[in-house]
Amino acid sequence: MYEKLSHDLAHLEPLLARTMRHATETLHGIDARAVALAPHAATPAPLPEQGVGAAGALDEFVARWAPGFSGSAGPRYLGFVTGGATPAAIAGDWLTSVYDQNPTAGIDSSAPDLERETVDRLRQLFGFSEAHRGVFVSGATMSNFVGLAIAREWLGEQRGISVAEDGLAALPQIRVLSGAPHSSIYKSLSMLGIGRRSVEKVATLAEREAVDIDALEAALARAQGEPVIVVANAGTVNTVDFDDLRAIAALKSRYTFWLHVDAAFGAFAALSREHAHLVDGIDAADSICVDLHKWLNVPYDAAVQFSRRRDLQVRVFQNSAAYLGVPGENPDFVHLTPENSRRLRAMATWFALAAYGRAGHAEIVERNVRTARLLGERIDSHPRLRLLAPTRLNVACFTLAEEPSEARVNAYMLAVRDAGDVFISPTVYAGTWGLRAAFSNWRTSEADVERVFASLDAAARGF
Repeated sequence: MYEKLSHDLAHLEPLLARTMRHATETLHGIDARAVALAPHAATPAPLPEQGVGAAGALDEFVARWAPGFSGSAGPRYLGFVTGGATPAAIAGDWLTSVYDQNPTAGIDSSAPDLERETVDRLRQLFGFSEAHRGVFVSGATMSNFVGLAIAREWLGEQRGISVAEDGLAALPQIRVLSGAPHSSIYKSLSMLGIGRRSVEKVATLAEREAVDIDALEAALARAQGEPVIVVANAGTVNTVDFDDLRAIAALKSRYTFWLHVDAAFGAFAALSREHAHLVDGIDAADSICVDLHKWLNVPYDAAVQFSRRRDLQVRVFQNSAAYLGVPGENPDFVHLTPENSRRLRAMATWFALAAYGRAGHAEIVERNVRTARLLGERIDSHPRLRLLAPTRLNVACFTLAEEPSEARVNAYMLAVRDAGDVFISPTVYAGTWGLRAAFSNWRTSEADVERVFASLDAAARGF
């Protein structure tokens, strides 16, 4: 065995203890770390010939790289829709590496059964029926990709063919109807060979991102019975708007379409008594995307994809090899996702759900909604800022009160970032450049909102 590897094995306990101390100090000091940093030009170091051992690698990381890492795991990182990692989720993620299971096939480990239990607990958390069966993937983009891949196979089924076997050329032009699709929908359609231009934007309600049901029905009627894909939203990224999922599902009695719901973080509205009605009807979807490294606060990368048609999912993703076996009633995960090898992403989620249950995660959701509203109220009363939309759930979407041009809004965003106390990300809403403050971190409190607003206010004085 290589000398330094042998040394690390012999000194594993103090090595891991030292790593734990660094991790603990980092987490305890997350509040003092700059929330976001302007990346500096990096000078890559060459590959070492001999290596410095694990302790030396830790020293090098702490000296060269750790200072440039942002405090994105902390309570005032409000850019994109980024959660943190709860203590239980961190513990589960560490043990994922320790056990290093590949839950591809169920012939050598119980790891796949842990994933199945975790998926079923998530199904219960969101209130989906047993008709929905799920699988872990890397994030919302891959969850949307898998759902739309199954939809593509369903389109073939309507014509008596298998796209998985015969290829996309066996289908006529595919139509995808949606009111305000997320960018990952376009990316997924590109990867699937369906194409970004297959999306037909359907009119939304006035001053909303929710689809106009009458306009959607008219678009379905124009299909003249041809099967199409409908992508509905349960929480848009700009304003957390929700399509009327129950009304869309009711259209299935008159029109032929696959209903895919992008509920990347909006699915968590089910945990709030006040907002659970927003996801009424979601269980009627044929496929559902839910991202877990957002509002469930587990480490990257983790998402889940639910579908009612596991048979079609197997048809798309089946991996034919003698050592993998033939998929049966309870197929191995190798037959359900694009990956063959995959880490046990479910472990961190299993720990989080076991540790905090429904009540703990509901408290996070409800607190994040309160803090988002509080910031929205502060912004609404600010002379140099203005809200672009109501704060419906956990995102405050706003802009500069005067001249919200791309250059000025991005300059403001960078001024806020460089102050180090908060991070928000830019967007465009209804043709206006703006900013999004997305609350999904388990640590965020009302005290954090006051610090966030103070930083936004200080930066706004220059605009």
